[in-house]
Amino acid sequence: MVLEMFLWTSSRARAAFGTTEEFADSTRGLAGNQGLYNGFLAAGLLWGAFAPDPVGFQVRVFFLVCVTVAGLYGAATASRKILFVQTVPALAALALVLLAR
Repeated sequence: MVLEMFLWTSSRARAAFGTTEEFADSTRGLAGNQGLYNGFLAAGLLWGAFAPDPVGFQVRVFFLVCVTVAGLYGAATASRKILFVQTVPALAALALVLLAR
């Protein structure tokens, strides 16, 4: 979230996302929107982590499914790397949440 919303044009963010300075400048607004979305996902996951069950369980499952779907979409449309850095961890966390039930 921080990289996308506030540091998108920095050398660190450009290296992390493999973008050029020109691309980063021209997509700053889109990246900020993506960062905000990721922040909402993170907030939902934190809510689920601390909310008492049954609401906490439902929130954890919902947001982990959201992260998984977003990762699948990103892997299909942007980079297959997203499958391994977003989708696989989300599925592993979802499996653990379901097994702990």
